Amino acid sequence: MLRFVLSLMLLAVFALPAAYADDRIGFREITEPDESRPLHVALWYPTKDARPEISVAENPVFYGVSAVRDAKAADGSHPLVLLSHGFGGSFRNLSWLAAALAREGYVVAAVDHPGTTTFDRDPEKAARLWERPRDLSRVLDALLADHSLSIAATRIAAIGHSLGGWTVAELAGARFDAGLVTQDCETRFGAIACKLFAGLGIGRSAAATEKLGSDLRDARIGAVVTLDLGLARGFTPESLDDIHIPFLVIAAGVDIAKDEAAKAEVAATNQDSRYLAEYLPQSTTTTAEIADALHFSFLQICKPGAVDLIEENAPGEGIVCKDGGGRARADIHRDVAQRIITFLAKSLPPE
Repeated sequence: MLRFVLSLMLLAVFALPAAYADDRIGFREITEPDESRPLHVALWYPTKDARPEISVAENPVFYGVSAVRDAKAADGSHPLVLLSHGFGGSFRNLSWLAAALAREGYVVAAVDHPGTTTFDRDPEKAARLWERPRDLSRVLDALLADHSLSIAATRIAAIGHSLGGWTVAELAGARFDAGLVTQDCETRFGAIACKLFAGLGIGRSAAATEKLGSDLRDARIGAVVTLDLGLARGFTPESLDDIHIPFLVIAAGVDIAKDEAAKAEVAATNQDSRYLAEYLPQSTTTTAEIADALHFSFLQICKPGAVDLIEENAPGEGIVCKDGGGRARADIHRDVAQRIITFLAKSLPPE
């Protein structure tokens, strides 16, 4: 599913869209070592480094952002945002948002989750779904120990798109019950979604179900944002009601599962965002539905001719460049970025 488009994300490079052109961004890549699950992490952060910029995260389909590679971080303490990509995606997917946040003074860390990333589509690793939230906690451990970035330990947020939204909700304290997903799966979710759930190991064994239902909360996370997340209807209502950190739920207004033009096998629906909004505490939850956004509106901006290029190689997958028709994707990005920046400013105020 979407393999041609996602494989193109292996290519790097372009220049930043003009919307955020005033301040400079540093960029570097690190590896968080582990014998069984090493993690590749991309970091964006504010810098005053005057060296020439390079291009990051462009390919024949998508634009990327400009940054100064291996720059020194700007002086001062910086809040941190952890980013989690969707199934089959990569650190590049939310590069537009990382750039916007870095220009606001945040350090942004995007991890490639083994087994569910463009670079590693290993079914056995993918079936260890509970490792995804732990990936972010491991990265957080490493960054707090990296004094070159001066992370403000009390100003940490996590943002995720699609399966990444599920991942960051787990960090906030959401608890997953595989039975809520596997019971009458095709009736409730449809064949495509059930195929994906099986590929993620949901309901595969009692041991996996127990690990998936464990408490993966990270108390250091002070705010969470989900972007058209998936799998949320497997969270227990009780666990959602017990989340009391600021939570921003952003949904795509156009449900891709009901779009007759959508031929790609995508298990995504805005019902999951609505489920979160129903059971999270109203006092700490903000919700927004972007009326003209589709599930893939949260990916990078597509280049002219991108749809034709995709369809030549993978018919039906041009959906990744489709939005709801009301605005250009760049405008949707500006809208979403501003909502997130405003939410984080209130949720993670300076000490």
